[in-house]
Amino acid sequence: MMAEAEETEFSLMSLEDELTCSICLSTFDCPVTIPCGHNFCQDCLLATWKGSYSCPQCRTLFATKPELKKNTVLSTVVETFRVKASKSEGGAASKPEKKKKKDVVRCDTCMEADATHTCLTCMASFCEEHLRPHRENPIFRLHQLTLPVGDLMERICTDHHKLMELFCIPHQRPICTLCLQQVHKGCSFMSPEEQRSKKESDLRDQLVFLDGKLSKNEAVLSQMRTTQNKLKESAIHRKRSVSAGYQQMRDMLTKEEAEALRVIDKEVETGETKIRGLIIKFSENVDNISKAKEEIHCLLGQSQTLAFLQTSFNLPQAVSYEPYTPRINLDSKKVVQSEAFTLTLKNYLMELFKHPVEARIPKLIAGERAASGHAPASPGNNQESKLTFPPAISRLPRSHSPGPQVKPALKKKPQKAIKIPSLNTENIPGNKKLGKSIENLLEFGVKDKPRGRPAAAENKETPVTETSDIPAEISSAEKRSELMKYGTVLTFDLRTAHKRIELSENLTKASVSDEHTNYPDCLERFAVCSQVLASKGFSVGRHYWEVRLSSNNFIGVGLAYRSIDRKGPTSRLGRNDKSWCVEWFNVKLSAWHNSSETVLANPNPKRVGVLLDCEEGKATFYNVADRAYPFHSFSFQFAEAVYPAFWIFSSGSYITLCKLQ
Repeated sequence: MMAEAEETEFSLMSLEDELTCSICLSTFDCPVTIPCGHNFCQDCLLATWKGSYSCPQCRTLFATKPELKKNTVLSTVVETFRVKASKSEGGAASKPEKKKKKDVVRCDTCMEADATHTCLTCMASFCEEHLRPHRENPIFRLHQLTLPVGDLMERICTDHHKLMELFCIPHQRPICTLCLQQVHKGCSFMSPEEQRSKKESDLRDQLVFLDGKLSKNEAVLSQMRTTQNKLKESAIHRKRSVSAGYQQMRDMLTKEEAEALRVIDKEVETGETKIRGLIIKFSENVDNISKAKEEIHCLLGQSQTLAFLQTSFNLPQAVSYEPYTPRINLDSKKVVQSEAFTLTLKNYLMELFKHPVEARIPKLIAGERAASGHAPASPGNNQESKLTFPPAISRLPRSHSPGPQVKPALKKKPQKAIKIPSLNTENIPGNKKLGKSIENLLEFGVKDKPRGRPAAAENKETPVTETSDIPAEISSAEKRSELMKYGTVLTFDLRTAHKRIELSENLTKASVSDEHTNYPDCLERFAVCSQVLASKGFSVGRHYWEVRLSSNNFIGVGLAYRSIDRKGPTSRLGRNDKSWCVEWFNVKLSAWHNSSETVLANPNPKRVGVLLDCEEGKATFYNVADRAYPFHSFSFQFAEAVYPAFWIFSSGSYITLCKLQ
């Protein structure tokens, strides 16, 4: 029966492999069959069909979306498998109950009552009634009685049919007295009771050792929970601090915005007041001049010459004022400075926000030194990596007021620094000048307009220098020749290759097919996902390698610790905390780590380069063409050596480790 149970369990295990979806790695749920003959869960298959319709396993391309119908035969087999698996688990759970029943020892004489003693001389068990001869008859006085023994026949030596009263220490097995004289002659021995006592002592020592380990683990768990709580509290305080800082900045900007708008409104009000006064004055002049015209017309209409000659006429005083259009606009120094400050601050922040947050403080310090002209002159200075201040407004904005435009003459004066509240930088190590750097952020004004500059040049916008998001040490290595300085030679590790992956060309090419390669079983081999590791791992220094992809479809390139799982869905690259990868799934490119996905723009590279900087804890992936173009980076702290890792799923796909030249 036991053999049958084991055979049933083995058959169930082999059946489970055939009833597993190759996408989700779980038992089929509503299986469907596509025209190429492969089976998948309906939801898993539909999730991969976005834009095009192809088989994830053999990559057969369908012109139109195939009609999906449930595979009823396969569904019935899956249900039967689940029922048998549940029965197998139920049978395993019932075994302890049967064992309990076997623990009851019956009297060998009456076969009904429970035995109270076992005679090791008679090799039989007796109830209290049938034990009386042993207690009352002197003939049985030398017989050895003990508590009921259920496995009495197991204590009889199969070779000599005698009770095994001794325990052979070298061979670690019970023996009888004849065994000691023949096969086990010369072996050291002891009684089973002494051996049991010794083994119990060893087990108690191990129990004490396990208790110590358990208590240490529980202490560490307690410390980790305390650390977790402190981490949450620290996060709350940090978030409050960051929110308060941003709120203060918002309040300052709101106040500055209100002040700038107030200045413009005041300027408009002053101009309108002046215009209203002039309108009233010139309206009166128009009325006086119109009256003078009427008087002249009346005089000209006088028919009597004598009366005409005796009349007198004087021009009104209004004609002595020459009419002019007032030069009123919004180009006052205060308005222009406010507008220039707004644009300059916006451009500066846009330039600053292009960099990752960890690089902004050094950029602020570098920008401060560049603005003050105190940048240290040394051969190692990389001026391109510094944050350059955006140019200030190089000309006054054109006035939109009616009338002729008059350009006011500006005198060159030193710009006053706009004071802002000092920042508390005590908690930022190595950045004591951060507050000064932030104060200098607003120290920009309007540059004087150069005289004699052509009008066409005024309409051209001064270009803003953009800096790369790549750190300085990588930006200097964007040329492939610079990255090749860290080139390393890689080969695939045959012991880790999944049985679907075939290695060739001196272990530098990995291809995948539906046929399994006859690799020997070992613990390091990936058993579920068609993956393979490189034979070399890295923990110090910088290293660069390149791989050539046969396609950008169902393929992944990444890194993994040697301790990554080799079985189950969590063994897939990026689906655990021990691996990182960029993965092309159908037409989508994603970056994966610890089951967290980041969707990326897909450059569709044919050759991918990887630069691993162990000292900085960073891995950068490049699209290698005429130059190396970075498209994603991972930052992490090394817990152990990391190995180049690869995932290939579709049949016929392959990855080749390139020879760097």
